[in-house]
Amino acid sequence: MGPARGRRTPHRNDPEHARRTPAPGALGAAAVRAARLALLLVTAALLALPGTATAATPAALPGTATAAGLPPLPGAGTAGASAGDGRPARVVVVGVPGLLWSDLDPVRTPNLWRLTGSGGAASLSTRANPPKGRGFICPVEGWLTASAGQRAGTSAPGCSPPPVPQVSGEGAGVPGWAQLVAFNADTSYKPVLGQLGQLVTDAGGRVAAAGPGAALGAADKSGKVAKYAETVERLGELTPYRLVVVEAGDLTRAWLEDGSGSGTATGTDGGTGAAGDAAGDTAGTGDGTDRDVPAAPADEVRREAVAGIDRQVGAVLDRLPPDSTLLLGGLSDASDVAHLHVAIASGPSPDGSPYPRGYLTAASTRQNGLVTTTDLTATAIALLGLETPKTVVGRPWTGGDPAPGAGASGGAADTPGDAPGDATAAVVADLARENLASRVVNRVRGPFFGGFVAVQILFYLLAAAAIRRGWGGARALTAVRAVAAVSGSIAVATFLAQLVPWWAFPVPMAGVVLTILGIACAVAALAFAGPWRSHVLGPLAVVAGITSLTLLADVMTGSTLQVNAVTGYEPVAGGRFYGFGNIAFAVYSAGTILALAGIAQWLTSRGRRGLALAVCALYGGLAVFADGWPGWGADFGGVPAFLTGLAVFLILLSGRRVSAVRLGLVGLAGIGLITAIAVADRLRPAGQRTHLGAFVQQVLDGEAGTVIARKFTAMVGVTVGNWSLTLLTLVALAFLFLVLDRPSRWGAPALGRAYALAPALRAGLIGALTCALIGFLMNDSGIAIPAMALTVAVPLTLAACVRALRLAPPTTAERPSEQAGTTAPPAA
Repeated sequence: MGPARGRRTPHRNDPEHARRTPAPGALGAAAVRAARLALLLVTAALLALPGTATAATPAALPGTATAAGLPPLPGAGTAGASAGDGRPARVVVVGVPGLLWSDLDPVRTPNLWRLTGSGGAASLSTRANPPKGRGFICPVEGWLTASAGQRAGTSAPGCSPPPVPQVSGEGAGVPGWAQLVAFNADTSYKPVLGQLGQLVTDAGGRVAAAGPGAALGAADKSGKVAKYAETVERLGELTPYRLVVVEAGDLTRAWLEDGSGSGTATGTDGGTGAAGDAAGDTAGTGDGTDRDVPAAPADEVRREAVAGIDRQVGAVLDRLPPDSTLLLGGLSDASDVAHLHVAIASGPSPDGSPYPRGYLTAASTRQNGLVTTTDLTATAIALLGLETPKTVVGRPWTGGDPAPGAGASGGAADTPGDAPGDATAAVVADLARENLASRVVNRVRGPFFGGFVAVQILFYLLAAAAIRRGWGGARALTAVRAVAAVSGSIAVATFLAQLVPWWAFPVPMAGVVLTILGIACAVAALAFAGPWRSHVLGPLAVVAGITSLTLLADVMTGSTLQVNAVTGYEPVAGGRFYGFGNIAFAVYSAGTILALAGIAQWLTSRGRRGLALAVCALYGGLAVFADGWPGWGADFGGVPAFLTGLAVFLILLSGRRVSAVRLGLVGLAGIGLITAIAVADRLRPAGQRTHLGAFVQQVLDGEAGTVIARKFTAMVGVTVGNWSLTLLTLVALAFLFLVLDRPSRWGAPALGRAYALAPALRAGLIGALTCALIGFLMNDSGIAIPAMALTVAVPLTLAACVRALRLAPPTTAERPSEQAGTTAPPAA
């Protein structure tokens, strides 16, 4: 979320937008079977222990009225049985594809404004499964995702309006449904289309849909809906239905029909329109020909479309029985640019109490004011007291922080319009800013990384000239040391920059660059502010320590510094919402190990080697635990890499050799630790699990091979496709080993001199590089992990080397680095 707001709830992950993955081979299948057996054994052992967590029971809100709910549906599971008697008699889902918070206005959209003031509101991340290379979500993909509770999509590179259903009696069928089901069954997410409607139907409830998109969202697994009408007015009374899905698709029509000059797509057995896209390779227009997706509608056209949506929402509110919960979501984009959209919940929540005024959240995001489309599906299921299938990956919407001025309870309103206007305006403006922040980050991220890589490489070239050739003399070395400290601070500065609303600057690119550079200079200034500046590892320890502590504190308090950071994760993409992202992990692990190296050097130089080992093991253990714990970092692939890198550092620090046996044992310990954490997470209630527990379930269900293959494909794709970070990694390693570790104009290798004056540096650098290498192999971000780890490690090592050159007298060219690395005599 935007950096200007710090009221997110404490807080993973979702895989990359990969669509097709190869089946694992024989060796992969054997590995999966072995992993399943191991996990079953661990699970059996942990089942004998007391429960790892209990479900949190939200307290009843004071002064709020609960709606009279009906008994659970026949055949309803136990998941909703404990929710209480205040559950709604029905759920009304209103899909408003393309609606943004900036569209709302108390005069132009009075119904939407009153609805926002009557309950909870959030930004909606419309993550689905678009074709590779397309970042925005089409309406059909959004509706299918809501139907399945899992990312769904079509084969079309472009967008088409939802197909007009084929009406039969009171009901209707979605044309091309079989092709849509077949296409999605072949994707890595394997969504179950029609999940929501089928659950309600199987439980004895009646389902109704108003509009072509609503038919996609309300259809059962056969693609049929029992009651269908073009508009909510034609549905008649809503009282007989347990699930009503309504499409307010004015923005969809303004974008895809009016903007392109084509009519509503129709589906036939031959496959045209959006449904036909699943069977063919065309973008899917009414005539089956390709077309370019139009840009956003003109401002006046958009305003008229939003006014039409508001009228349809008003029609729903006029017909809404009092014992109902209304869920409204902007399920997709309405332009060729991805956005965060509107999400509103009004009426009884899954626990029976009314949704309080203010913000919504969900366990899937753990961010205040942020939910997803798959969460909407899970919310509807929970509201009706049904058991949520494992294939539904979302979590129910719950109340987050109260609206400004609404009080601690949020003061849920009995009827729309009771919330103070200024509180509603504050919520709407805040969520509109969040979308702006996400959009700006999306635009500046690519240019920022391009410029960052170019500047880093240029700096390495200039530093190489100063060290290898002696250009500029001693003054140049002083400048190199200062710039190196700033360069090593850039990574943590990208996260601390979220404390400043840089995205609101008139020129956001200048805003983010100046903000990050200013914070990096401030961190570097601290590195040279005290007596530690004269020590070889003084500035390194300060910068690395600030890096480690900043990200540790952030992940323990909700990961707000990573959301919408240029090196963090963005809600629009929806890859991750909390915990350690892969880039943050790389920065955090490298900073932690190098900071411990600086502390260890300071202690060992005072004869406190035992204390140094104890301090490093204690803080390092905490850092690894924070990385993997589901409530904090929730980082599956990071723990084995981090633990191995930390162990290598400690072994070298103690003066022992790193043998293959020790390295293997440490690696197994890392895998065992994260497995135990993941199994413990799996034992928690389904609504509280993270992706760690979900992966354990996938292993038990025999689906781990697909997940592993998808992540491996993503890792290779990032490494091969992201040439700038690959180039930065190669240049940084070349600078480290071909410049710093070679004889120079100043005599012996700079790295060797640094090792001689501060032997703990060798242990720390090798440990950090080991962690980066294993992280590269175990995470789907590929080359990004070593690239960002080296962004911290190499500049800070350079600063230490320059100080070592200034402290040591000139010597003849030699290579002492291999002999100067131990911090104690070799162990017997």
